[in-house]
Amino acid sequence: MRKTDKKIDKKLRQALTEVCEIALENITGFKWLTHFANYNYFPGSLSIICVFETNTALSKARSIQEDNYLYRLVKEKLGSVGIEIQNVRQHVSFDTEEDCKMENGGKWHERFR
Repeated sequence: MRKTDKKIDKKLRQALTEVCEIALENITGFKWLTHFANYNYFPGSLSIICVFETNTALSKARSIQEDNYLYRLVKEKLGSVGIEIQNVRQHVSFDTEEDCKMENGGKWHERFR
């Protein structure tokens, strides 16, 4: 990883840690998030996955538009550290621990391949 990539990664982790902490406090069923990026094509390659405990929790969050709250929060926090993304919906997706357990035996590294 180049020095500039490390700087971007540090800012990215800082912003996403804030998103995660806020979501844990405010969104029922939200558990954690992770990200992937190819820094040669950043920020276009950025992928953020927000993980909920169950499909029911994710459905409920979507029904009361907490997914939109997460989109806004991600865009705001990334912007606060100088990372601008145009269409946040292209970079943020949702998953559940329940689906990973059923489809991949709880092995996230297999699910994210």
